[in-house]
Amino acid sequence: MKFDNLKLAFQYALPKHGVSKLVGYLAKAKLGFVTTFFVKSFIKAYDINMDEAKNPDPKHYDTFNNFFTRALADGVRPIVEGDDKVAHPVDGAVSQLGPIEDGRLVQAKNHYYTTLELLGGYQELADKFIGGDFACIYLAPSDYHRLHMPVDGQLTDMVYVPGEAFSVNPLTAQNVPNLFARNERVVAMFDTKIGPMAMVLVGATIVRSIETVWAGEITPPRGRDVTRWEYPAEGDKAVFLEKGEEMGRFKLGSTVVCLFGKDAIKFKEDLEAGSKTRMGECFADVLNPESSTETPNDTSSES
Repeated sequence: MKFDNLKLAFQYALPKHGVSKLVGYLAKAKLGFVTTFFVKSFIKAYDINMDEAKNPDPKHYDTFNNFFTRALADGVRPIVEGDDKVAHPVDGAVSQLGPIEDGRLVQAKNHYYTTLELLGGYQELADKFIGGDFACIYLAPSDYHRLHMPVDGQLTDMVYVPGEAFSVNPLTAQNVPNLFARNERVVAMFDTKIGPMAMVLVGATIVRSIETVWAGEITPPRGRDVTRWEYPAEGDKAVFLEKGEEMGRFKLGSTVVCLFGKDAIKFKEDLEAGSKTRMGECFADVLNPESSTETPNDTSSES
């Protein structure tokens, strides 16, 4: 207990953004045999199965970032099929999941945060998830660090929210109030066949980059203000992503929070805090698959 308290005190005292900037600089540097040494050491320390990587040779990666965001070999993460199934977006472990009650999400025992805070203070975005469900998934350093779509989705909004850079491991989740609505993050909002969906990419200590496939690197540089971008349903700037398609990535480990609308999904019964997740496997069942046959941006109606 005393050691945990010491680690928490260190988190508060640590110049987290400064450390992240330094680590980010080193992670993107091309250091030749030094980079290869660190890649090999990381593989050994975390027992990473490089047979799953598109290129399993540690010498292939000229920067640590390129290794950390490595692509998977074709076929190693099959995507669950069917409009009645929602796919896991990442490899990781469930931190918490369940209903959104009174606009609040469970962070840990006796710790909560709100959808309004999480989504950057935009009430109209938070209202989409009244009575909905959420899942918070932690990506450890050993995990695959690209994020994929749980369902087909039409991007409607992206929000950058500046914030802290606390670690997001289980210890801090249990002890740092408002952690996921406190850290720097990027919110991606989608219209889908099953209703609204948000994927919130939460930064953390030494996470020096959050990227999306449509906008590239969002941070760094670290912003000072909440910033929102809106995307059309049609035209050159429209972004539609299919289930299983990559939507973003972290450079070093962090957390993604997924939000779904009311009566949209039911998580698999064996999922609970601590459950391992594997990208592409079944995450949840769609509650009304028969009403989810139109494309997300279809505005037609019967007369």
